Order: sequence, then C-alpha cells, then structure tokens
Amino acid sequence: MLDSLARLPLSVQTFGLLTLSNIFMTYAWYGHLKSLADRPWWVAALISWGIALFEYLLQVPANRIGYAGGFSLAQLKIAQEVITLSVFIPFAVFAMGQPLKLDYLWAGLCLVGAVYFIFRS
Repeated sequence: MLDSLARLPLSVQTFGLLTLSNIFMTYAWYGHLKSLADRPWWVAALISWGIALFEYLLQVPANRIGYAGGFSLAQLKIAQEVITLSVFIPFAVFAMGQPLKLDYLWAGLCLVGAVYFIFRS
C-alpha cells in the first residue's frame, strides 16, 4: 500500500493525507459534542485523544512528504486551513445538523485569496 502511495503525485500524497487527517481531527474536536453529550468531559477527551492519534499518523507524514517535496511551511499551513474549512463545513451541516451559512462562503473566499498569495511565487 505504501508503495502505491509513493507513486502518486507529491501534491496528491500531501494534500490527500492532510484531508484524511483533518477528517479524523474534526471528529476528535467536535464529534463528541453530539455523540458523547451525555458522558463526562474526561470520557470525551480520552475518546478524542484516541481519534486524534490516527490524525497524527496521517498528518505528520503528510507534512514531511510535502516539505521534503518542496512545499514551504507557509504553503503547508495555508493548505491545511483550506482543507480544515472544506472538511468542517460538510461536517457541521451533515453530521452536526448546523445550518449552512453564507459566512462559510465568505470565509472560503478569504482562504482562496490566501492560497493565491502563498502559492503565487
């Protein structure tokens, strides 16, 4: 499997792993608000830490692959923020039942600007 991953383009490896890691992290950070609402906070924290372990097992290699492959630290961080919003909005709407807001669009457009400026050179 790792051999198959290594054959993918660098950007797919980096941003694909960052996307997967962010899915885990979003559930670790916010999923307990709905699914474990009736449990003590420390139970939610322990379960979230367990989920976050999988996030780190994807995020650390993603950043190492991207950085070694020529992405700058700033590019990796801005890309992570875009991925975070891209994962968070569907999570908030579909998993948590939050209303879709126009503010998500404005935040996304600001991040598009950030991506443009950080990747233009």
